[in-house]
Formats: sequence, C-alpha cells, structure tokens
Amino acid sequence: MNGPQLSDLPDESELLGPYVSSLRRRALQAGELSAVRTFSDGFLIKFLRARDFDVELSLKPNKLKRHLETTHPEHKDKPVEFFRKKLTHCRAQQSRFTKAASLPANAQLASYKVAYRVAQCKKPHTIAEELILPSAIDMVSTMIDVATASKLKAIPLSNNTISRRIYDMSKDIEEQLNDKIRDRRFALQMDEATDSNKDCLLITYVRFIDADDLREDLLFCKQVTSRATADELFKIIDTYLREADLKWEDCVGICTDGAQAMAGRRGGLQALIKRVSPNVQWTHCMIHREALASKQLSPDLHDVMTDVITTVNYIKTRPVKARIFSALCEEMGSDHTAVLFHSESRLLSRGKVLSRVFELRDEIRNFLEEEKNTFNNNKFLMKLAYLSDMFQKLNELNLQMQGSDTHLPHLADKITSFTRKLEMWEQRVTEGNIDSFENLKSFIEVNKLQNTVIPCMKAHISALQKHFQRYFPVQDPTQYDWIRDPFSATPPAEFSTTENEQFIDVTSDSIMRLEFKSKTLAAFWIGVEKDFPLLGKRALATLLPFATSYLCEIGFSAVASIKTKYRSKLDIENELRVAVSQLQPRFEKICSMKQAHTSH
Repeated sequence: MNGPQLSDLPDESELLGPYVSSLRRRALQAGELSAVRTFSDGFLIKFLRARDFDVELSLKPNKLKRHLETTHPEHKDKPVEFFRKKLTHCRAQQSRFTKAASLPANAQLASYKVAYRVAQCKKPHTIAEELILPSAIDMVSTMIDVATASKLKAIPLSNNTISRRIYDMSKDIEEQLNDKIRDRRFALQMDEATDSNKDCLLITYVRFIDADDLREDLLFCKQVTSRATADELFKIIDTYLREADLKWEDCVGICTDGAQAMAGRRGGLQALIKRVSPNVQWTHCMIHREALASKQLSPDLHDVMTDVITTVNYIKTRPVKARIFSALCEEMGSDHTAVLFHSESRLLSRGKVLSRVFELRDEIRNFLEEEKNTFNNNKFLMKLAYLSDMFQKLNELNLQMQGSDTHLPHLADKITSFTRKLEMWEQRVTEGNIDSFENLKSFIEVNKLQNTVIPCMKAHISALQKHFQRYFPVQDPTQYDWIRDPFSATPPAEFSTTENEQFIDVTSDSIMRLEFKSKTLAAFWIGVEKDFPLLGKRALATLLPFATSYLCEIGFSAVASIKTKYRSKLDIENELRVAVSQLQPRFEKICSMKQAHTSH
C-alpha cells in the first residue's frame, strides 16, 4: 500500500472523537487500534465519510480494509494533505450545524425570559414586540454592532407567543407549588371581590412548610360564575384541592373577612370547611376587625366627618373649582395642592382624608370664603384636629399589621399595645393632657384657644375601647409567651406530661438557645419539631395559620393593574400567578419540552 506514513497521520482519538462515543472508544482494545492504523488510508477515509459506514458495526482491520477497497478505491493512494483537508472541512461543517441548531434554542429561552419580565411588570403582551425588541436592537447595534443586533430578530415575541409563554410558566410554577404542599400541613387565606370587568374572583393564598421555614404563595385565582354563596365558594376550593391531589386533612387554618358567606357559623364557608376538616382553625382577618372597631363615631364627630366629605366632593368633582383650588394652594405655598377623595372600602382612606383637609384648612377656608362653611368655626376645627390625630394612630396600627409572614402572636401584641394606649389616652384626656394629639395641641396653642372638646374626645376614646374589646376579646397576654421566647417563659398549664418534658429538653439545650437568636420564629420551631414533634407541632399550630387576609388584598391590587378595560378578556389566573408568585419558572425544563423555532 502506497498511502502516507504512520507518523504523518492524525491521532486515533482525534479522528474517533466526532463519530464514536467515549464508551465505544474505551471498549476498543489497544491491539485493534494499532491494527487499524496499519490501514491508514482506509482508516482516515472511513472516519471522514462516516455516513457511508456503520461505526458500531466493526472496527476490525480486515473489515476496514474491505470497506476501503470496495467503497472508496479512488482514495487509496491520496497524500496525507488530502485527508487533513477532509478532516478540517468535516469539523467546520459540524461546527456550522451546531451553531445553527443552538440559535432556535437560545431564541426560545430568551423569549421565555422576556415573557417572564412582561408578566412580572404586569404589562400588555404587545410591549415585547413593539417596545422591548426594537429597543434591544437599538442598544446592541449602538453599543456592539449591527450584525450582532440582527440576531435578536430571531427571538419570537409576538402577542400570542408571549401569552403561550406565560401560560407555560404559570403551569410550571403551579406544579412546583403543589409538589411542595402535597402531604404537608398548610393554611389558607381567601377573599372574593369584583374586578373592573364585573367578574367575581376568588383569590386563595397558601402558607406551608418548605425546607426550614414557612413560605407563602398564590394557590389559585378562580372566577365565580354565579352568585358568590358559601356553597359556590366551597365548591371551587374543594374542586381545586381534589384536582391538585391536596387533602383537607392537611389544612390547619383558614383566614377570611367577616362577610356572612365567609364567616357564617352555620352556612358560611368556614362551617362547610369544618365539616370536611373538623380540626381546621378559622381566623377573622385582624386588619378587617381593626377597621370595624374604629368605624363607629359619635353623632357630633360623625357630623364633622360628613362635612369634610361634602367639602372634598364639592372641590374634587368640579374640574374648574379643582384647578382654582390648586392654584390657590400654590399661591399660599402649601406642600399639597389637592384634597383626597374618601373611599369607605379603603382602610386607610379616612385617616388620610382627615389629615389632608386639616393641613389645608386655611386654603379651604379662603376658597369657600363667599360661601357659608364650617371652616370658620374653631370648635369644628378642634374636632377635625382630634379626628386627624386619632385616625392617624389607627392607620399606623393598621400598617403595622400589614405585610407577609405575620403571625397571631405578633399581631396580638400590636392589638394589646394599642388597647393599653387607649386606656392611657383616656386617663390623660380626663386630666386635660392632650400631648398625644399633636395637631389638636398645636392648633389650640397657636390660636390661644380653650379646649372645649375634651368631653367629646373622652367619649370617643371610651367607645373605641369597647369596640376593640368586642372585636378582640380579652385574652391572657402571656398565652403565646412560650412560643415567642421559650427560654424566658414557663410552659402553659394545659401541656401534657410529654410536652412538658420536651419543653424542658428544648429550654435546656444551649445550641437551641443560640439558634433561637439567629433564626426566625417559624424556622426555629420547624427545627424543634424534627427532634421534639409534639412540642413543635403545637407551636406551629399557632404560627402556621394566617392572621390576616393581607395577601389577598395585594392580589386584588395586582388584578386591578393587570386586567384593565383594554385587557378585560385575559385569563387572569396565569397572568397573576407569574406576576406575584415567589417561585421561579424552571426555564430549562420548560424549553426542553418544546420544539424551538425562531421568529419569522
């Protein structure tokens, strides 16, 4: 044979690499490889023209020689440079195929990531193709080059594509969430409301144990197709739990507002849930209870509130008067140039309206100078100052109870603190001390007035105490101490012998004492449950249930941002889940289940 010398030929592993698996290469015996090299021409041609030969069929020298002589006789005497060029050409062709194949996959992944950001920002789907893609092309062409920017055009970002991407991500997040909840204890909070399209929606959030801490996330958002009765709401929740393979037996608590359909003891949602899960703990949202407790006003204070709302509506509902009032505020150097509308359904509205009106009292008096108004009456203004102070304090309490990761012991402390302040304020007001009411004190001192509203203040504070006692019945303030700080508290009297023994073990453990200082309250008791199940389970029975329906309110705010009058036909559940969920979509897994296509 007149082929090239053995020393001039490429190494076997270099040639075998692109065509034979590493497992197959390891299986070849050293002697076979040496024999293969003796048929140099056939060896090279065979691997450079791999399509014509079954690589796994045989690598024995005699079969390689036969393949060379019968299939490629014209290449028997070619020089070594011929084979090197063939090898280089083959590798270049393979590289082009690899790059061409990776382009659709990368474009698909980029499409999902853009869709995720669109959903997170609660923006219309068309923004991806109309704004994001052109902007990205402009930036890349300016900062890098036009050729690189043109590759972005392969990313599919049409309206329907973004919609499908959001659907895929929503289902992936839902699958992750249900896998985490399944066969574990969980608690629910739920609320129903009507959106801008007059669709009734039921939003449900879930709290569950995930790894070493508690997690909260959106469970579902379903449309109520008929009347929002307790039976209909229960049917929606029960159907979802069954389809997701979740058990009512694992539900330890539910939190709702005080509506009859939700809170009814006989025919309400809580009663229907307790029929299938008798041990579930129902909680009336503490934020709603605080709002109900502070809602009632005495007749004279109610008249003040009515006059304030009437004045605000008189200014705000007339565009010309609103502009004139704004100009007047600017001339007088006011920090604000408009009053605020009052909304009975917004929990903080009353306090904000009163504070703004009292702040702009001089501007309002001048604006209404030609009309008969109560803003010339100092007694009216003193009552207004008191109401603005008191409702500012109530708003502060409301804000303290908002937020995620709130628990019954934590919020019970806030309520206890406020009721004690009410007692102190009543006593101080009786003594003529109004230091706690800054607006009222400042108004009286500046205008050198005598405080004539003390009886009115005292009556209102006393009524507030009664309302708070009604909506927050007096309980032992130390009942949660063993949960808040077990190392400084004594075990409750109702503890069993085993629970007392486990409590002693926990409080005597110096390592747990250190962990208590560095972990969240829930994370600490989840860790305790692993070693002391009875004690940990008892603590988590208090920490796991929701104390408020705050997350549902956040969910409805997100719905209002997503489902506008221009997007009234959206499938709101998928959009909302991707927008508010704490879980991240598994992009790689989603893409692996789809066939990638570039944009046309």
